[in-house]
Amino acid sequence: MTQTVKFWFDPACPFAWITSRWMKEVEQVRDVKVDFNVISLGVLNEGKDDPDDPETHKKWQGARTALAVRERHGAEKVSEFYTAAGTRIHNQGYGLDRYDEALTEALEEIGVEDASEIFEASKQDTYDDGLRESTKAALSLVGNDVGTPIIAIGDSAFFGPVMTRIARGEEAGAIWDGFDALVTFPYFYELKRARNSDLDFS
Repeated sequence: MTQTVKFWFDPACPFAWITSRWMKEVEQVRDVKVDFNVISLGVLNEGKDDPDDPETHKKWQGARTALAVRERHGAEKVSEFYTAAGTRIHNQGYGLDRYDEALTEALEEIGVEDASEIFEASKQDTYDDGLRESTKAALSLVGNDVGTPIIAIGDSAFFGPVMTRIARGEEAGAIWDGFDALVTFPYFYELKRARNSDLDFS
């Protein structure tokens, strides 16, 4: 039976991007299906970030776009959108400077007929209540002192794993096997160490 794994992401987060690409590899070598959901760095940092800072706006905009795609077009399309947007933002170096381009090009790539409507909505607060609810749902599983990514397997959920490289092929599957065993053990709590290498999106 296919194992459904819930994954919460914000398109702007480089750590979530690497972990999500590992999970896409896992889908190829294990009977696993990833259900991508949206968590908002804007919501997590609400009241801390300067609302007039352009970077703050970007934190909201990407998550709004992703949530709009999921609500209007479903889980498969939000997965496609995340791949298209994340590739531009992280791999191709668009970053926050070309965030609008990354989002609009990603919407065009996945072929949704309401791409322009979704992009315009990303500049407004139309989806902000939904982002707060989705973020709250994720945090209710793991606690408030975490960010993204969050992965849920059945009733067990954890922040992470945080990686600096994308595990691929059978290596990705082997890591998944260990992760699955740990997080579904009801008495497992935490593993952590300081990061000692730069991020590599290749």
